[in-house]
Amino acid sequence: MKSSPRIAVIGLGYIGLPTAAVFAKQGVPVHGVDVNEKAVATINAGQIHIVEPGLADVVKTAVAEGHLRASTTAVAADAFIIAVPTPFLPDRSADLKFIRSAAETIAPVLAAGNLIILESTSPVGTTEQLEQWLAELRPDLSFPATAGDAAEVQLAYCPERVLPGKIMQELVDNDRVIGGLSSRASAMAADLYRLFLKGDCILTNARTAEMAKLTENSFRDVNIAFANELSLICDHLGINVWELIRLANHHPRVDILQPGPGVGGHCIAVDPWFIVASAPEQARLIRTAREVNDGKPDWVVAQVQQAVAATGAAQDVTIACLGLAFKANIDDLRESPALAIARQLASSHAGTTLVVEPNIAQDATPVPGAELCSLNDALAAADVVVLLVDHEPFKAITRGQLEGKRWVDTRGLIDG
Repeated sequence: MKSSPRIAVIGLGYIGLPTAAVFAKQGVPVHGVDVNEKAVATINAGQIHIVEPGLADVVKTAVAEGHLRASTTAVAADAFIIAVPTPFLPDRSADLKFIRSAAETIAPVLAAGNLIILESTSPVGTTEQLEQWLAELRPDLSFPATAGDAAEVQLAYCPERVLPGKIMQELVDNDRVIGGLSSRASAMAADLYRLFLKGDCILTNARTAEMAKLTENSFRDVNIAFANELSLICDHLGINVWELIRLANHHPRVDILQPGPGVGGHCIAVDPWFIVASAPEQARLIRTAREVNDGKPDWVVAQVQQAVAATGAAQDVTIACLGLAFKANIDDLRESPALAIARQLASSHAGTTLVVEPNIAQDATPVPGAELCSLNDALAAADVVVLLVDHEPFKAITRGQLEGKRWVDTRGLIDG
């Protein structure tokens, strides 16, 4: 790999754009590719189309210095990093259409000596599937399946391992698991990431790297499910779950997570299903954890409906839903249980539904039938307050502000 290789990043979303930015920050020429023309124009203007602390300044500088450029079409490069979505289908198996589209995008510009890295969270075997698609599109080039280390085009899998809200820090500091389809691919990918990486590069094969990413998020999902199930049990038994967890966590070998309204985001809420789909008979605990977490939003809705009914005047009751993102202090609504709850309430509630989300534009609501408003206006108007996300502004809410109101607290901001 060259000391300053040309890098193309396919997909400029929550992972692709920060990844492009950290490479460009090192003076590496980076060309980003995305189907979203508005996002491309925004980036080329030195601005960003997503919310992520620390990203805006890096993109602005990288574009101004000529290290970062974006377009809707691929260009020739030395290394291609694919960071596109991998949603699931109705049967909860992975939908790889965006990865296949990325393959079709880069195939015409591939050349001998290229490295392709798949970062998208994927089921086991996806990197091999990507290789097969590329080999069919470019039969004039050799790939690891037939040529191993001598292949003209090398492929590796390297999943992101970052937390939204801390992506710019964790991209640089966290260790990377790198799984090549050949030992040469692993080494080439490690050399590329070392251009900015402070963490270690841990080399393995592609299938193990793919499973490692799914395992990390499934581990977290199982632990969250335990906390969420505890919250259901405690509600049934009349116990404050927040106090219970605090007490239990005083044990030196117990560290229970906090419950919530469900599990969201494109990773934890999705990845375990990829394991279940690949090994349905064996993945019994992982499946059950997903079912517990997927069922939590319906339980929250039922709690809110009980609170509304207790007022005795449902049609005249105003509900305020605080938070729509899938976690605190970000704008990402993907697979958000808070958003799902707000939408369900707005569609079923006879009265007014207000929503508060300080991290998205205030000119349009993603909840049909609900009004997007400020926190102060929502607290003043609401009869029932539903705390769904622990955004920083919500942590200042006091019981005094909720006097005379009913509330459902899914984050322990009031009840905890």
